[in-house]
Amino acid sequence: MQNEENILAVSRYFKILSDYNRLSILYLLKERKRSVSEIVEALHLEQSAVSHQLKILRDSRLVKAERHGKSMIYELDDDHVFTILHQIVDHVQESE
Repeated sequence: MQNEENILAVSRYFKILSDYNRLSILYLLKERKRSVSEIVEALHLEQSAVSHQLKILRDSRLVKAERHGKSMIYELDDDHVFTILHQIVDHVQESE
């Protein structure tokens, strides 16, 4: 059995991934790197809401950012999270 610290860490990641807007941002970034304004435009959200969600994703090391002039360009930190998401999608589709 996993130790309590690992279980808590996994639980935190599932809480992060359970948010619709954060998942939407991750799927956008899976396609390609994007600026905050591109994410705002694609998801029709307020800039402050996108920035808040990106901070959570950065703090959890799911995305990373690089400054290009005045803009921050975001990309996935790695694709590991999509291994989990694909398995969940497969499970959901299997249940239908």
